[in-house]
Amino acid sequence: MTEKNHEEDETRNPNWAELTSKYLTNILSRLSLEERWTGPMFVCKSWIHACKDPCFFSVVDLESIFYSKTESSLWWSPEFERKIDSLLIFVVNWSGGINIKEIRIRHCSDQSLSFVAQRCPNLQVLSIKCSPNVNNASIGKIASHCPMLTELDIGYCYEISHESLELIGSNCPNLKILKRYLLNSSQHVGIVPNEYLNACPQDGNVEVSAIGKFMPNLEHLEIRFSKLTVHALATISEGCVKLEYWDLCGCANLTSRDIENASTNLKNMKRLEIPPCYVPRDVFSTERYGHWRLYDERFQPSSFQI
Repeated sequence: MTEKNHEEDETRNPNWAELTSKYLTNILSRLSLEERWTGPMFVCKSWIHACKDPCFFSVVDLESIFYSKTESSLWWSPEFERKIDSLLIFVVNWSGGINIKEIRIRHCSDQSLSFVAQRCPNLQVLSIKCSPNVNNASIGKIASHCPMLTELDIGYCYEISHESLELIGSNCPNLKILKRYLLNSSQHVGIVPNEYLNACPQDGNVEVSAIGKFMPNLEHLEIRFSKLTVHALATISEGCVKLEYWDLCGCANLTSRDIENASTNLKNMKRLEIPPCYVPRDVFSTERYGHWRLYDERFQPSSFQI
């Protein structure tokens, strides 16, 4: 083979194993965590070594996998939870944990989350929605070991109470975003186990009071389908004066007017989520019982003032 033909053959069939670390890292950075772990990891030793680069482990984001698939009842099974725990623990072990700043995952348990708390002191973003077996024990460890936390999503996590919110607020002064929403039974029936749907927390006012008292630097707050009442709204407007975004959709004990009145003290407010996301008092579909919304909006005491 001539030298020219040899060069042409190398151009057509490059030796990927001999790529420099710089170029290989650049290529791998364009892949998601799932894509890196299902392909490049099995090419050769140099690629495995490249996949361990700390730059790839600042973010552990599996949310896109869940968003891209139809929600399944299998996700709420103990078997699936064990798989998620194993994956999260393996990733944290593999990376060392020190460089991880963001974790977005679902259906994990106290076991893996406690491990995260011990190994990821620089964690800033934690999203663990739909994790029925995460409770105050592991959240307490997160609060103690991850003081740099700025965002927390504990949506659909019913074993987490106001005690955890107090700990997070006390130990994580930089918390800016909190997402605490409950399941809408009309949308999740047949997917989420009935016993879990029926275990919806009833202490909405206590949770909101904890938020207002211990999280003064919040800028983004989502509390969906909570059973809080109008009396608890004042604690937020008085304690979280930096709020720019507030979502109270689905809170059946509140009216649009209640929410608007409570937000008048929030001078930084840019977006307030109220009806048409409003859910009627019986928590059935708004299409069928839309007249409740009309009643709440139009028949207020102020409407009869002369």
